[in-house]
Amino acid sequence: MKSTTTTISREEHPESNPQANFRKITNANSRKRSFSLKKTVAFIALSFMALLFLMPFFWMLSTSLKSPEEVSSKNVTIFPEELRWSNFIDALDAAPFLGYVGNSLIVSILAVALTVFINCLAGYAFAKYKFKGKNVLFLMVLSTLMIPVQITMIPNFFILKELNWINSYAGLIIPRAAEAFGLFLARQYILNIPDSLIEAARIDGASEFKIFRKVILPNIKPLIAVLVIFTFMWRWNELAWPLIVVSEKSMYTVQLGLAMIKGEHYIEWTQIMPLTLLSIIPILLVFLFFQRYFIQGFVSSGTKE
Repeated sequence: MKSTTTTISREEHPESNPQANFRKITNANSRKRSFSLKKTVAFIALSFMALLFLMPFFWMLSTSLKSPEEVSSKNVTIFPEELRWSNFIDALDAAPFLGYVGNSLIVSILAVALTVFINCLAGYAFAKYKFKGKNVLFLMVLSTLMIPVQITMIPNFFILKELNWINSYAGLIIPRAAEAFGLFLARQYILNIPDSLIEAARIDGASEFKIFRKVILPNIKPLIAVLVIFTFMWRWNELAWPLIVVSEKSMYTVQLGLAMIKGEHYIEWTQIMPLTLLSIIPILLVFLFFQRYFIQGFVSSGTKE
């Protein structure tokens, strides 16, 4: 009877059982070691991947600071023998790079504003309005994603020629002002906004555009950040379309200017690499400015009723 009572009391009070406490401590330590090992392996793997992604930028910086003899030498070196910061000054003097940057900024900023506005407005219409043929029209818009951009370049060029938009900012911006991909993102995100918010605004007497401005836009900031980052990146890095539309050097964008700097028989890498490195800065600044909303856009899927 006594042994039974002792067993029951030990089961009811496990802290009085040394073996049970030892097992608990051992299991806890083993879980901690397992978790710590996983964290270490994940850290090493992510660090290796980060180095792989950073390697092209490091090589670009290293080449920018080398002498022409080091760049053309058969003995490849990772670090320059002498840091030649004057390469950046020489590169800026060799080409009107600041003019190229100005043109790209005008095109990219205006294109971002126009593209984001059109995509969000159209996405709102497809998400919250009911009209005949809405789904068919939306599928037709999405089907344009399967059409290569190169196919539409020549027809767009002839249209711009008739409008006298060759060598103009309008010719660089307008033809791709609306993107099917951005419209799709906008529609899917706005679908998650409760209809009750829109109905409440209508009851209060708000116009449709005021609802879009006061209700929809404040709730899609992560989406806007994503569209701004991608649109700016696409427009800033675009080469094929400016190459077709622009022939005057005063209208060259950054990528077109970099493509034209290289010589016919010889490429001056100590000039191209510094300018290429400088051309990355605006994209990094845009991403750093919008990264909080960008990450939030992946984590959050909007508010649902």
